[in-house]
Amino acid sequence: MFAGSKSHVGATRRAGLLGVAITGLALTLAGCASGPTEPPPPARPQFTSPIPPDRLVGRWGLAAYHRPDDATRTENQARAQCSNPYVITAGTNGGVMMYLADDNKLTEVVSKQVAGGPTYIGPPDDPAGGERDRQVVRFDGNVLVLKWLDPEVARRYGTMVYVRCS
Repeated sequence: MFAGSKSHVGATRRAGLLGVAITGLALTLAGCASGPTEPPPPARPQFTSPIPPDRLVGRWGLAAYHRPDDATRTENQARAQCSNPYVITAGTNGGVMMYLADDNKLTEVVSKQVAGGPTYIGPPDDPAGGERDRQVVRFDGNVLVLKWLDPEVARRYGTMVYVRCS
């Protein structure tokens, strides 16, 4: 009888240890699921692209002005620059390749607009109207006028006038 009791006690002990192990594993897994996690990546800004990239791709004469009175004269100067055009090419992610202020490498940019507001051209991961954007002052397919939003950049570079080269 003593031998049988010992076997029964051992089985009970093993069952109890198994229950403790399963409970511990369940709590550990629950702790992993509810513990600190990495934050989700920031949401990409939501905007529409009112100017399709293919309307910007091409060769453009480029000039700039600081005073609005010089806009017409500057447009003619930009047209004269077609002998040494500024070339806008298609980007790999649906935008176009242009230079940002004070950057000597091309960056992919897109046209962007939020809820019927102004149209901007700038990096796709920046919110519409961000400091690296340019506001579209005018675009008719042949003339593109862009104003830098960063006041310090605008002071140095002025309002950019692009005239499509034929």
